[in-house]
Amino acid sequence: MGRPVRKDRFGSSAGDFEVTGAFSTEAIQPDGSNAETVSTVSGNFIVAQRSSTRFKVNFTSSDGSTRLTQILDLKPVAPASLTAGQFCLQIILDDSTVAYASKIFNNTVHYKEAGGTTGSVKYSLLAEGTDEGKNAGVGSMDTI
Repeated sequence: MGRPVRKDRFGSSAGDFEVTGAFSTEAIQPDGSNAETVSTVSGNFIVAQRSSTRFKVNFTSSDGSTRLTQILDLKPVAPASLTAGQFCLQIILDDSTVAYASKIFNNTVHYKEAGGTTGSVKYSLLAEGTDEGKNAGVGSMDTI
């Protein structure tokens, strides 16, 4: 793994990474009803980094009944394509292309676009809407 991401980038404060989608490792919703599905509510966040692709994530269960904290694998796919034990982080590239993170190091994110194109860029964690297109070669991560 490259150099870990600074710990102050994780948490539920404004400007921290926001998890785009998270899929619990559990098969059934915490309230016992139905099968667990992907949670895409805002406010899901990373607690700690285990490797460049494994993170401890705090998220709301898909039924909205419980906040869960689990170690999940980062996958470069849209939320609808996640399977149990995975989560995704969306990044907007400097040309407004939507991509999903595949690995995160200290100030670099490796990504994959919907068409299969891969690459890496430095990322910013500025407030949404104020950062797009400001810096060539810098991707904008979703933030809380």
